[in-house]
Amino acid sequence: MTTATTNTTAKVFLKPKRAQPFFARHPWVFVGAIDRVEGTPADGDEVDLVSHTGKFVARGLFNSLSKIRVRLYNWEPDVPLDTAFFRDRLERAVRLRHDILKFGGPDAGYRVVFSESDFLSGMVVDKYGDWLAVQFTALGLAKRQEAIIGGLRELLQPRGIYLRTEKGIGKLEGIELHDGTLWGEPPPADLSIVENGLRIGVNLTEGQKTGYYLDQRDNRVAVARLCPGKRVLDSFCYSGGFGLYAAKAGAAEVLGVDGSEPALELARRNVAANGLTNIGFDCADVFKHLTGMVAVRRQFDVVVLDPPKFARNRASLPDAIKGYRRLHHLAMKLLAKDGVLVSCCCTGLIGVQDLEELIGQVASESRRDLQVLERRGPAPDHPVAISCRESGYLKCIISRVV
Repeated sequence: MTTATTNTTAKVFLKPKRAQPFFARHPWVFVGAIDRVEGTPADGDEVDLVSHTGKFVARGLFNSLSKIRVRLYNWEPDVPLDTAFFRDRLERAVRLRHDILKFGGPDAGYRVVFSESDFLSGMVVDKYGDWLAVQFTALGLAKRQEAIIGGLRELLQPRGIYLRTEKGIGKLEGIELHDGTLWGEPPPADLSIVENGLRIGVNLTEGQKTGYYLDQRDNRVAVARLCPGKRVLDSFCYSGGFGLYAAKAGAAEVLGVDGSEPALELARRNVAANGLTNIGFDCADVFKHLTGMVAVRRQFDVVVLDPPKFARNRASLPDAIKGYRRLHHLAMKLLAKDGVLVSCCCTGLIGVQDLEELIGQVASESRRDLQVLERRGPAPDHPVAISCRESGYLKCIISRVV
């Protein structure tokens, strides 16, 4: 794909009293904040964002097809969003993972670029061993993929780079991309990483997200410490997740439940690869399966709730909250006395205080006492940009239920 045509003369004027968030470096300029556009930028072109008086605020990429009309990347005037600029941003992201967090090694898996959190709004890059998975969720960056892929090749020297697309983003952003190898060798069917001593298979071409949930890495360790000798239920377990860690830590028994048989096939291969015998899986609708276990008075000492995102917009938020409430009601009935409840939520529109309040309400309605032991977020290769708090999407609350 060719690099987008640059039109640095185009200016996007903000409405009065709408500039402050962008002076504070928030990267999303929604259409409702814009007064007018001077010039004729094409979708993907560079534009200068200016206040209603014409004062320079930032430089970004324009997209008339998106509700996020401009994504901002640079707050210095006269600095073009060219190949050198994006190469520098990629290098900055890599330095965090390599020099500060010390991720690396031939079998390592970690997030290299996390969109707004790495000041590259609309792009995710994950590293699985010698392969990179890249996902574009912004048209402007998708049009610059040649320069971006070149920078990733130079910085990380992968054997291959694979493109993953996210459902619905094409319509929202006007992006026409398809999953497939962008450069180098296609990923092998038996691709795997080593995470905290566990061998984890990654389905890079068909798995959820980019193939694996790297963001829960440290939360899985924290939960595993509470699992030796316990009966553990891992709901929405995908390829093993929390359940694999619990089994390795010496849980008495582990049951993983997920609605995807291909995911559970991968989970079973992960069990075999790690020589585990105290874990099994049920393929079923999680809500229905938990309801069935409640009906027969099944009990667990640890219940993990790690569902997928329930709401992508505010219109679907009420139904999402109902879903989380129902899950927690079921968990309260399945938890034995002094049980551990692990409540994960990746719905960005629900904050940690909202989740904690919901859990507290359900505990009260269930006539159970609950103590919050830990409030956790994503692993540090998924940082939170202070200028874009929305990047702190993942919540993990570990509680004791009496």
